[in-house]
Amino acid sequence: MSIADPNFNAETAREARRERRFTRINTADKWFQVIGLAWLTPILKAIAGDNPKAQISEIWRLLGVPLLAIAGFLMLWSALAPTVQTSLGAIPGPAQVWTEAVNLHEDAQSKAVSRTKFDAQVATLNERRIAQGKEPVERAYTGAPSYYSQIWTSIKTVFFGFLIASAVAIPLGIAAGLSPIANAALNPIIQIFKPVSPLAWLPIVTMVVSAVYTTSDGMFAKSFLTSAITVTLCSLWPTLINTALGVASIDKDLVNVSKVLKMNTWTKITKLVLPSALPLIFTGLRLSLGVGWMVLIAAEMLAQNPGLGKFVWDEFQNGSSSSLAKIMVAVLTIGIIGFLLDRVMFALQSLFTFTNNR
Repeated sequence: MSIADPNFNAETAREARRERRFTRINTADKWFQVIGLAWLTPILKAIAGDNPKAQISEIWRLLGVPLLAIAGFLMLWSALAPTVQTSLGAIPGPAQVWTEAVNLHEDAQSKAVSRTKFDAQVATLNERRIAQGKEPVERAYTGAPSYYSQIWTSIKTVFFGFLIASAVAIPLGIAAGLSPIANAALNPIIQIFKPVSPLAWLPIVTMVVSAVYTTSDGMFAKSFLTSAITVTLCSLWPTLINTALGVASIDKDLVNVSKVLKMNTWTKITKLVLPSALPLIFTGLRLSLGVGWMVLIAAEMLAQNPGLGKFVWDEFQNGSSSSLAKIMVAVLTIGIIGFLLDRVMFALQSLFTFTNNR
């Protein structure tokens, strides 16, 4: 009869817990990479006791170097900004831009309170009218939009235009990838219209929307449709091209198998074509969303449609001492939102295609 060593059992249990801990960290690492927080992985591994020296090196590469680069950029910006004079004064430094960002936040909160009070007053008025047997009234809030509401307007617009572009581009790309005749028909159209600037599309779209969408109380405002359709016309091409390339690159053996199994067209597309082409389709979608975001800001500025682009143009026309700092806040906001939109698409790509390519 043998007696088990209690130290051996404790060590085995510790090793098992350690393995489970690192398994969880490696699983979480896939999503850290997706959302741009890959530096969390070496920190968690260092805390868990995995070769601290190597993990510190990784933390420095993934977190220290980027933070050092950002600090260097801010220092250079702060040093050079006062030396550049414009019609509105010197270029604002990081501190001034931060101050204006705080002011915009406080202004947005103030406007939100005003909007809440207005809605409450209208609700009270209608309750009184209903009690008197009168019809309730509808009164629209006419206050200036807050900075956050302009951001939300731009985000809604770009996603609406992007979804329309995707709904058009993906079926056309599948057709072009499957059929040489469809590809020959679509290729000249793509080559002609792909380089067209959004500034060229905007007047045409504006006139068409004004002529076709004559109602003033429809589901969408004309300005919203104008910006969204301009985004659609400029952002559908990357998705179309990448979808066609992904479908055309499917392994020929798989195509032959579909013929042997006598798959109908719908089954072939859903069971064979789309799963094989998804990585390239998502690459096209990421490119399209990025293009759409850039196009939208230009369209809002030129057409004076609600959104971040209009905010930038209004501040440029305003010409106050704080306008330049507010414009720079908007520029940084546009860049950060563009990064987040790309991360969202990459998260969806990782979810549906199980790839970890950054």
